[in-house]
Amino acid sequence: MRAFVFPGQGAQTIGMGRALADAYPTAKAIFDEVDEALGENLSGLIWDGDIAELTLTRNAQPALMATSLAAMRALEAEGVSISAASFVAGHSLGEYSALAAAGALTVADTARLLRLRGTAMQEAVPVGVGAMAAILGLDFATVAEIAEEAAQGEVCQAANDNDPGQVVVSGHKAAVERATVIAKEKGAKRALLLPVSAPFHCSLMTPAATVMAEALDDVEIKTPAVPLVANVEASSVTDPAAIRSLLVEQVTGSVRWRESVAYMATKGVTDVFEIGAGKALCGMVKRIDRSLTATAVGTPEDVVAVAAALKD
Repeated sequence: MRAFVFPGQGAQTIGMGRALADAYPTAKAIFDEVDEALGENLSGLIWDGDIAELTLTRNAQPALMATSLAAMRALEAEGVSISAASFVAGHSLGEYSALAAAGALTVADTARLLRLRGTAMQEAVPVGVGAMAAILGLDFATVAEIAEEAAQGEVCQAANDNDPGQVVVSGHKAAVERATVIAKEKGAKRALLLPVSAPFHCSLMTPAATVMAEALDDVEIKTPAVPLVANVEASSVTDPAAIRSLLVEQVTGSVRWRESVAYMATKGVTDVFEIGAGKALCGMVKRIDRSLTATAVGTPEDVVAVAAALKD
């Protein structure tokens, strides 16, 4: 069994997806559709722009989705449909890419939702007030305890359970900084602040969750062609009403990626394909369960190789 997974923020690079667009008209059509939906030349920023501007949350989120959907369309052009997977999943914003790939959301709606999500998440907390930090070498339960100890009346939460040795904390900057000190005292290999513009996946994002709840109420969500393994529950869901609710919860809730991958493995998944930019999820998958194979699908060469393998 296979799972198609979709990357989140941090995977963005200038030029991503351009080779796919050049090689596959259906991939190019995705970038055109996203540009039209947003009323701007986002593809120009992705391919020829400034990395600092692309990294802005409001740009990175729809840009990464566009690149993932372009890779998916390229796979389809080579004869591999979404039904080749038994599950889809995405890391944070990647959950929207997964839903679009599975036909639950239109590309245009997904682009607009992610632009709004990125803007709302950025505006929820003034720049400099919040922070996120990666804690390496400690498990989720330990880091959750550290975050609670570090809070001291402020917000500090375990936000991303990425893999057995990587947990991200999020919250007020001072509290997150305290968490990095405590983590090192408790034996963390590393504890470093991340170059992000806002403290995602913690209660400080509540204003953004409110914005997304209103926006999602106005968007049609269909039953996905393939079950989604949701970030906040680490289990599969197909009901559109449940998906709508989980997308709102996801803004302030933890990304339970380690548990999501483990869940898919217990359901029989043996091969995971990362659709879009980068290879970060492949690394996480292999650290979560060494019995799983993980393959990145982000270039025309990747697409051809994967399509040939899946047809055999």
